[in-house]
Amino acid sequence: MHQRHRLIQPLLAELAIEYSSRYGQSRREVHQELLNYPAAEFSPPDGDFLVLLEAGQPVAGGAFRRYDRETAELKRIWTHSEHRRRGLAVRVLAELEAEADRRGYQQIYLTTGPRQPEAKALYLAAGYRAEFDLQADPESIGPLPFRKELST
Repeated sequence: MHQRHRLIQPLLAELAIEYSSRYGQSRREVHQELLNYPAAEFSPPDGDFLVLLEAGQPVAGGAFRRYDRETAELKRIWTHSEHRRRGLAVRVLAELEAEADRRGYQQIYLTTGPRQPEAKALYLAAGYRAEFDLQADPESIGPLPFRKELST
């Protein structure tokens, strides 16, 4: 699915709100950054967007792109604020991993921000290996990198 698709727009709009509230940039500025990201990065065969629908409305989603020949990078993992705590992010991760596996990737790489403890907990619970000191202050690290081997 293309990042300008109407079903992806709520994902990007709410991500802009989330990121701006946590990191201080204006919502409009963050939204423009998300919209202006090269769409080809998330296009098949190297990448894709996934959106979970409920009653025809997007409730969760995410994307992946090529990081290197063997590695997919997850981006834009999102759950609508009214639908959190239902396991949707776990489902999105599983679907993105499965699709990356089908496309021949051997591992997943991702980063999350230091002010997103929920995301950090999600990735650790889903079997991702932190590539940073878990005891360190996340603010001292910057983006928090994670990696996971796929079961191919």
